[in-house]
Amino acid sequence: MVTRRFVGVGGVRLAYRVWGPPEGPPVVLLPALGEVSDDWATVAEPTRGRRVYAVDLRGHGHSDWPGAYSLELMRADVLGFLDALGLDRTDLVGHSLGGIVAYLVAAARPGGVDRLILEDVGAPYPRPATTPERPEGELPFDWAMVLAVRRQIDTPPADWLAALGDITAETLVLAGGPTSHIPQKSVAELARLIPDSRLRTIPVGHLIHREAPEAFTEAVTEFLGGPVAG
Repeated sequence: MVTRRFVGVGGVRLAYRVWGPPEGPPVVLLPALGEVSDDWATVAEPTRGRRVYAVDLRGHGHSDWPGAYSLELMRADVLGFLDALGLDRTDLVGHSLGGIVAYLVAAARPGGVDRLILEDVGAPYPRPATTPERPEGELPFDWAMVLAVRRQIDTPPADWLAALGDITAETLVLAGGPTSHIPQKSVAELARLIPDSRLRTIPVGHLIHREAPEAFTEAVTEFLGGPVAG
């Protein structure tokens, strides 16, 4: 059974969904820019006995839209989420924007993240800035959040690059291959910069878990040590 829950973290209410048995080893999922916890449904269900928590980041979905946005605030939110739920040690999965938050969390809490999976995330190097155009109609996320985090992603703080060397978690970087809009050299560079990291390509584009859920789940389950007995 899947349930939606809420937790207060530093004055912000975060929404999250839960799958799997309460006694299962924990896995926390962080979605991409503009996506919410429901985005993980097809791959969270077959998690082989694990307890899975999928979070709506601030400014997304059912979490608060406080108007203050940065990757550092999202990192603080996730760290507070782990503390609030008593997750002293967990595995952590992040896609795109969620992957940046995930590696910032792993760097900030060595030993707290056992295994880290980053789905089609590039290394934090500056890139040409572009101004995205707001889609028409009502959005499931705060457009102000998009503009704020895009500025940081285009011109990342220097300490993000240095922080990669602080990651102690065993790391799997999943690359989407040549049809992804993320430069694959940058994804490979991220894998090179994280100390205990390996790179695997599933060539279906940026949305690996959506376009190839079986291959994604197989790769993740294998990296996490296989199915959980019982």
